[in-house]
Amino acid sequence: MLRQIARLTRPVEDAGPRATAIAVYADAADRVVPAEDFGFEGVACVDDAARGAVLLCDLWAVTRVPIVRAWALGIADFLHYMQREDGSFVNFVVDWRGHHNENGPTSYPGGSFWQARGTRALAKLWMVLGDERAHGALLRAVPLIRDATDVPPDVRAIHVHMANELLRVGAMSQLRADLERWCEEIVRLRRGRVLYDNPDQDAPHLWGHVQEGAIAEAGALLDRPDFVAAARESAMAYLAPLVERGFDEPTVQPYGVASAIYSLTKLLEVTGDEVFADLVAKARDWFYGRNPARRQVYDRESGRVNDGIDDGLLNEHSGAESNIVAAQALIDDVVATLPDMLPLIEGCFVPRVRERLLAAPAAGSA
Repeated sequence: MLRQIARLTRPVEDAGPRATAIAVYADAADRVVPAEDFGFEGVACVDDAARGAVLLCDLWAVTRVPIVRAWALGIADFLHYMQREDGSFVNFVVDWRGHHNENGPTSYPGGSFWQARGTRALAKLWMVLGDERAHGALLRAVPLIRDATDVPPDVRAIHVHMANELLRVGAMSQLRADLERWCEEIVRLRRGRVLYDNPDQDAPHLWGHVQEGAIAEAGALLDRPDFVAAARESAMAYLAPLVERGFDEPTVQPYGVASAIYSLTKLLEVTGDEVFADLVAKARDWFYGRNPARRQVYDRESGRVNDGIDDGLLNEHSGAESNIVAAQALIDDVVATLPDMLPLIEGCFVPRVRERLLAAPAAGSA
């Protein structure tokens, strides 16, 4: 996972001397592929950089490995470069020079998902690394989230996750009322016991579906047992059957499985109910062969996470999102193996990135 993320990390020249981003896609031979799902979008994006920054901050918090901090700060420089003065984020760069794509359907300034992820990453960089530049950028970004209306629950859940983390460490107490309101918005969009992602759906989508985990944690933080109850009911009605069947939908990506693992893990932490421990273990086993393809989605030997399973067949591509979210879902394994894997990870960086990271004052100031 970290090895593949390292292989995909590239310098972004106009973003600064230490700035790096993570290539969006890689094919079966690990050749970098641009995003073209909706026409050409670009080579790297805030969505993936933000997730990568959060992962690296979480790893730094428990390992204090210097290159992990340097890597996070390099990605932070890219995020700052992608944020405009009004606090909004553009999502994609079209080349490794760093030219912004300000007009693409998944890149325009302030788009819901990348604005949410970019803002959460700024919060994490400030909380974990003490990055005051990130704090200033966060103060510009948060008003756009607080003022946003008609936000779908799958996006609002990212806002909730960020607010949970900030309030838990005693930061930005002004978000407490927002957090309660956001959770109420999420809970209102239910059909039966299941939390939905947006009002136009016939069924929830697994990818990015983290509402159960987000509102469960918020319920514990806010002393709102009704939020925890709603999260539990939805998880047992929607997530648990998918886990028991080995995520047997026609297309399942690591992002979807990791989202389920996040929610089930939070419910285990909040409720202490061992049923969630069993579900978490089974969900994690999807990466190791408990899936319709009966193949390992995470190849330990190569350090690659494949991009999912389509109609029972393993997708041999291995892009940024898949490897980042898998590392988050399997974080205990990543932490435990990091000391032994570190030389291999360093060897996976392209030379210019490796030089930047190893030359950085990794344990110094942000």
